[in-house]
Amino acid sequence: MKNIIVAQSGGPTTAINASLVGVVKGALSSGGYDKVFGALYGISGVMKEEFIQLEGLSDEELDRIYTTPSSYLGSCRYKMPDIEEDSSIYEKIFEILNKYEVAAFFYIGGNDSMDTISKLAEYGSSIGSDIRFAGVPKTIDNDLVHIDHTPGYGSAAKFIIASMLEFAHDTSVYKVPTVTIIEIMGRNAGWLTAAAALARNEYSDIPQLIYLPEVPFSTENFLNDVKDVLKTTNNVVIAVSEGLQDENGVYLSATSAAEDKFGHAQLSGVGKILESLVKDELGVKCRSVEINILQRCAAHMASASDLQESELLGEKAVEYAAAGKTGYMTTIIRTSNEPYEYKIETAELDGIANQVKQVPIEWINPSRNDVTSEMIDYVRPLVCGEVQLEYKDGVPVYADISHLTGTV
Repeated sequence: MKNIIVAQSGGPTTAINASLVGVVKGALSSGGYDKVFGALYGISGVMKEEFIQLEGLSDEELDRIYTTPSSYLGSCRYKMPDIEEDSSIYEKIFEILNKYEVAAFFYIGGNDSMDTISKLAEYGSSIGSDIRFAGVPKTIDNDLVHIDHTPGYGSAAKFIIASMLEFAHDTSVYKVPTVTIIEIMGRNAGWLTAAAALARNEYSDIPQLIYLPEVPFSTENFLNDVKDVLKTTNNVVIAVSEGLQDENGVYLSATSAAEDKFGHAQLSGVGKILESLVKDELGVKCRSVEINILQRCAAHMASASDLQESELLGEKAVEYAAAGKTGYMTTIIRTSNEPYEYKIETAELDGIANQVKQVPIEWINPSRNDVTSEMIDYVRPLVCGEVQLEYKDGVPVYADISHLTGTV
């Protein structure tokens, strides 16, 4: 058993390919593995034996993949059944892993991906398999437990901060009272929306209001907050999480929400709902902007520290597997804010899957319409550093993904 498989799952990010590069480099430098199979489309690709080989990639190719956004190997949102419910899928997967002489399987992804790799590790243990299973974290939502922050979050936060500062300049040019509502991803955790606070500087306090899903949202309080800000300025910019819920725990956009295979609400539209509320109740010009998927893969605004940590987490995942460890996820443990310092450790997968890490309530102000300095201190080091991209004719040059688009 001399080979490894690496796959990517869940939503794409700016940093997920840096973790992929870390796994590949870790496998090559360890000297303990022969082939590195990249499974296309996550666990779905494993079951269909859709593999490409990565061990022959040149340093130049790896460098380009490192700065390429989204999932170079493609992705999926496939929910593995419980082992007791249907073990035939697990039997098939392990038959394939043995066929390709796989010694270790690395799954790069978020909460649902950790559920998948955790189940594979559990099944492997139950049959006495020597194959090692490891999760490499990623999610812009930053909602994985047992980790200080997740790869992808820093870059997405940086994009939001820059966008919010640009909104501040864009909306300041007129004297007419206006309200601009920026809807930011975050189903049950407001980490991304909270990052908008870092756009404030010596000449701008935008966004003046920030609302997170960690606390109940009151439309009455919201309208009063907006009226109060309008007393001192004509230009009100508000950051809101897509997952805002009322006092009864009902999503504001519940009428348009559906559920995915993992039972997660698919949300959008809270910005439009609040836009209509402001227009109807306050009679003020209002518009809403849904950043949506733009925040996920904005490689031109990548955080250098984010990509560096992502690669390191991938490399360390291989190192721990080579040492005989299985059923874990590599994690970041912050030891200092200033200077920013951290260490890489591991956490057991069964304590991560299906858990959600939210913004601490004490990092939200008593009025529930802003964040505290602790939140700002937490985010600041995660968005530092710029990534140098290659450009051709004014356009970024990314890794060739014809293996995904069918244009080979």
